[in-house]
Amino acid sequence: QVQLVESGGGLVQAGGSLRLSCAASGSIFGISFMGWYLQAPGKQRELVAGLSRSGSTNYADSVKGRFTISRDNAKNTLYLQMNSLKPEDTGVYYCNTQRYGVNFWGKGALVTVSS
Repeated sequence: QVQLVESGGGLVQAGGSLRLSCAASGSIFGISFMGWYLQAPGKQRELVAGLSRSGSTNYADSVKGRFTISRDNAKNTLYLQMNSLKPEDTGVYYCNTQRYGVNFWGKGALVTVSS
């Protein structure tokens, strides 16, 4: 089992920045992927940014150039730096990991971007 705890959400004005953190614990050996998903109001959960074990990253077109995913292996923590935030970035951000084909999810962090 892998436990994930997100932090860093909140209310920010458009154009502002936030950094989300996801602390991982438990059986973290063998994790092949870590990512951030956004569930906007009334919409399905979608991948925003992903980071593979090799270090390759991928981003949704809507956040390219504005969001950066990174990790601190020593702290077992995943980050999402979000700059130039827009109202459409509003929603619950979930941390996700994949370990031997099994998905694990955090409880989510609410981000609200006001116009």
